[in-house]
Amino acid sequence: MKTTKTFAGIPDAYASFEKSKITLIPVTYDGTSTWGKGADKGPEAFLHAAENMELYDIETDSEVYKQGIYLAETITEDASPEAMVKAVHEAVKTNIKRNKFVTLFGGEHSISIGAMRAFNECFDNLTVLQIDAHADLRKEYEGSKYNHACAMYEANQNTNLVQVGIRSMDAIERTVMNEDNVFFAHDMVNDDYWMDTAIEAMSDTVYITFDLDGLDSSIMPSTGTPEPGGLFWYETLEFLKRVFDEKNVVGFDIVELCPNPNDKSSDFLAAKLYYKMLSYKFFEQNEGDENENLYNAQNESRINRLKYNEDDED
Repeated sequence: MKTTKTFAGIPDAYASFEKSKITLIPVTYDGTSTWGKGADKGPEAFLHAAENMELYDIETDSEVYKQGIYLAETITEDASPEAMVKAVHEAVKTNIKRNKFVTLFGGEHSISIGAMRAFNECFDNLTVLQIDAHADLRKEYEGSKYNHACAMYEANQNTNLVQVGIRSMDAIERTVMNEDNVFFAHDMVNDDYWMDTAIEAMSDTVYITFDLDGLDSSIMPSTGTPEPGGLFWYETLEFLKRVFDEKNVVGFDIVELCPNPNDKSSDFLAAKLYYKMLSYKFFEQNEGDENENLYNAQNESRINRLKYNEDDED
C-alpha cells in the first residue's frame, strides 16, 4: 500500500522522493516481542503526533523539513522475522544508493538488523551507536537470531558497537560484549565525562539506533519493556547534538514505541526526538549552492564506497 500523506503534513513540494534529502521508512513489525505488544502500531502513532508538531526548531533556528523528507512506503512484512529483515535491508540499501539520508521508525528493535547490515555494507569503519536499556546481544532467542533480544548481536560482530544507557541484560550477553564500549546507566549517573568517553570510542562514521526504552520510563512509559533509571530529555539532546556535530552520522532509526491511548506524550516525544535528530544533522545547511556543496562533501565517502560495492557485484 502506497503512503498517501506526507511526514508531519509538510507541503508536497518538500515531500517528493526526487527533491528530498531525507527518506523516512516506517516498519510496522512486532513479531518477536516477548512482553508488551504494540510496537507495530508505533509508526502510525508517531506519524499522527508529528502532524501536531511545530516545524520550526528554536534551538537550531531551522526548519529542517525544507531539506525534504520523503515518507516511503511502509514495510509491513510479517511472514517471518527473516523476511522482515530482508525487506528492510533491501529498502535501506536502495535508498542509500540513491544518496538519501535514510531514517527508519519501528516497530520492535529487530527491524534495525537489516538497516545496520545495509549501512555496514555501504560505509567503511562504521560505528553503530546504540541508545537502549537492554544489551540485545543474544546470539539467538526463542529459536531465531532475528529476535528483538538479538538486535545488536550482528552489529557487535561486524561493526564498532558503542552501547549507551544499558541497565538490563542476561549474564550470557556479558561474555560477548566489548565492555570498553558499554556505558552502563548506573555508571553514567556518577560520571560527568561519559559523553566524552563515548564519543572518543566512535569512529568518524556513525549510525544511530535509538530504542526508546533507553529513556527513563518517567518520560517514556509507552514501550514494550520499560526500565527505570534511563536518560532524560536534555541530557539525551546534549549527547545527540555532540555526536551529530563531531561525527558524520549517516542514518538512524527509532524503535520500540508501543502507543498507549491514555499517554499521547510518549508519541509526541518520539516525533520531537526524530525531528530534533534531523535538525542536528542539517541545521547548518539551508537552501543554496554553498550548503548543497557541503552536503555533497559530507557524503563523498558514501558515494565512493557504493561505487566500490557495485563494482564487486559486477
